[in-house]
Amino acid sequence: MAEVLVLVEHVDGAVKKITTELLTAARALGEPSAVVVGTPGTAAGYADTLKEFGAAKIYAAESDDVLSYLVAPKASILASLATDAAAILIAATAEGKEIAGRLSVKLESGLLYDVVGLEGDTATQAIFAGQWIVKSKVTTGTPIYVLKGGAVDASPAPAAGELVPVDVALDESATKAKILDRVVESSGSRPELTDANIVVSGGRGVGSADNFKVVEELADSLGAAVGASRAAVDSGFYPHQFQVGQTGKTVSPQLYVALGISGAIQHRAGMQTSKTIVAVNKDAEAPIFELADFGVVGDLFAVAPQAADEVRKRKG
Repeated sequence: MAEVLVLVEHVDGAVKKITTELLTAARALGEPSAVVVGTPGTAAGYADTLKEFGAAKIYAAESDDVLSYLVAPKASILASLATDAAAILIAATAEGKEIAGRLSVKLESGLLYDVVGLEGDTATQAIFAGQWIVKSKVTTGTPIYVLKGGAVDASPAPAAGELVPVDVALDESATKAKILDRVVESSGSRPELTDANIVVSGGRGVGSADNFKVVEELADSLGAAVGASRAAVDSGFYPHQFQVGQTGKTVSPQLYVALGISGAIQHRAGMQTSKTIVAVNKDAEAPIFELADFGVVGDLFAVAPQAADEVRKRKG
């Protein structure tokens, strides 16, 4: 069976959910092989998870300084492994998109962004901020697919997970931009935004940074992550790393709750693949209601606290 390379997304010693989705999608194309880029010992720590979701091989591209540079080393490592690969799958993160672009040039291969489904050699893409769904094929070289988070439901399929060491030799072109410091923004005890099963987001209608406590309280009652629209972020109501939308993060949780969000196309592009969408807005004509599975026309400051109270009662 043909090998399909999957670039592993990991942080703080854990494999990110998008990686399990990529491995699941890769099984439709061939035999998945996970590529772990990190410091010595990283791949071994992820082996159980990667095996559980179908990695026949786990390429351990490890060195003490491989993560000291920007995306170029990852593109070089993938290129060195792609000789016999049937396809390469990468997450649609900001970094993943740049890696894919560099890899496409190195391999002289076709590249498809914003993929939400794979069937044979045909990819389904959500383009123009999700307004159009198209079917596409790569006609040159090794296909490179950049998958949106939440597009595929991850499912286990245990495989051998053979650890294969990879010699990491960084040439001059891969070391021209060095990382001097990393600062990880903490979400506290809440789940990471792109990995959460439930997301509660606030928009311009929340009104102020202080008022965002209403969003946080509902999120905490549900065990959810907190998100924000671009309007809320630009107004200083909430930090930028929590922005959901075309220029922020893409989420696809089981439940997405939009509080005071009008539903502009920029925001919809980042959350419209959510399984169930609940919207609360006092404007009955807000575009978000066109997308919502359940809508409440009302004051979010009355609705959200009542909802949080009911959730806590049912849990108690």
